[in-house]
Amino acid sequence: MFQRVAKETLSGLTVAIVALPLAIAFGITATGTSEGALIGLYGAIFAGFFAALFGGTPAQVTGPTGPITVVATGVIATHGLEAAFLAFIMAGAFQILFGLCRLGSLIRYIPHPVVSGFMGGIALIIILGELDQVQKSFLVVAGTIVLMLVSTRVIKSIPASLIALVVMTVALRLVDSLLQDVRVGPVSLNTAIDYIGKIPESIPSITLPEFSGSLILTLVLPALSIALLGSIDSLLTSVVMDNITGNRHHSNKELIGQGLGNAASGLFGGLASAGATVRSVINVRSGGRTALSAATHSVILLALVVGLGAVVQYIPLAVLSGILILTAFGMFDWESLRKAHVSPRGDVAVMFATMIITVVVDLTVAVAVGVVLALIVHAVKSRRHKASIVHDGTGTYHIEGPLSFLSIDRVFTTLRNNRSNLSLNLKHVDYIDMSGAKALLTFIDHSHKSGVELGVKDLPLHVENRLIALADEEQRDKLMTVVENR
Repeated sequence: MFQRVAKETLSGLTVAIVALPLAIAFGITATGTSEGALIGLYGAIFAGFFAALFGGTPAQVTGPTGPITVVATGVIATHGLEAAFLAFIMAGAFQILFGLCRLGSLIRYIPHPVVSGFMGGIALIIILGELDQVQKSFLVVAGTIVLMLVSTRVIKSIPASLIALVVMTVALRLVDSLLQDVRVGPVSLNTAIDYIGKIPESIPSITLPEFSGSLILTLVLPALSIALLGSIDSLLTSVVMDNITGNRHHSNKELIGQGLGNAASGLFGGLASAGATVRSVINVRSGGRTALSAATHSVILLALVVGLGAVVQYIPLAVLSGILILTAFGMFDWESLRKAHVSPRGDVAVMFATMIITVVVDLTVAVAVGVVLALIVHAVKSRRHKASIVHDGTGTYHIEGPLSFLSIDRVFTTLRNNRSNLSLNLKHVDYIDMSGAKALLTFIDHSHKSGVELGVKDLPLHVENRLIALADEEQRDKLMTVVENR
């Protein structure tokens, strides 16, 4: 018991170190002021703590994320900071309502290309938002990115973002004057270095924002947008966590936890937050398996906040830009982009359409349009709506019809039956999309890790070709070991 608690606590400390620079960076991006550093940290502290305590995904870490920050930036710019806090509280209330109405289950119907395009669009928005700092302090931004890339390869025990934050901040205190107005001919490499500046040091307290009926009506749509995106972002992270741990999260409970977290964050003057994929993965890989590690990360951040202003004021904004840009590059689904030429054309079109609409129009609209386009592609490619799964009594499950985003959750939930051996017959799978192929490859991987003896019979050539094209080398090897009667 003591060893388990110690491991969870140590994992929480690791995640807190990773979350610190990201919370500061997202907070400043959202508000455009030094005060944003504290707002971002409060989001990680309060949303992170309550979402961990009441959520439905063990070890998931909640904090400011790219999608939420993009929407929050617009709300703060349009309505002001105080109104934004009210919007965050309202968004939390919407998320609690989503959970109570059991809407979390709908996440299973978001196709993989829509998720890839959405995250790619968010990444582009973040990168475009940092171009001002790149233009003003190119050398510092580039130096931060290079240092993070090198640190990732050389030093495994300390997060690269923290190394870059500390090293670059200390170094620039010494060479700041040398980096003023640096040029190569007519090209400006560094004009000036901006710093966060002093932030107020205070112990967080509950403050109920002033509100009126008209203001609440004005904030309904922004709050709903935050709630929808926060829910999608969080539940997608929950799916990633399921893929890593082999467990199954509780979608509706997770939404209630996220709602309580965002309501608490708004009350304490923090940024709206969501399940953070990178931080959650780091938590699991560091040994975190329960809510204790995620909650510990928030408690440690709270301890760091007291008296932090004296140090934070010296952090260069260009260093935070470098951290955010590299974080944004990590948000792209590079695997799907690299394999776009061998992926179904309809899925590729959905992915890029979602990405473009996310950048040009609106995040919520992008997801809605992406899902509609995916449904149209599905209708064109397959006459049947969903796949069916039949157990023939001899230990073999027959999957019939299209193995697509509309069916994969139900199909693979049925197949997770704790059997030591399992046989699948895919003879009558007439169509498989990117979501279906990814889900089947993941299922084969989990079966291998869990010691399940899996066999796949009568694999149609078009399905086999699709799986081979989308699999990585390790997945391809595992696929070849389970396929029978080739």
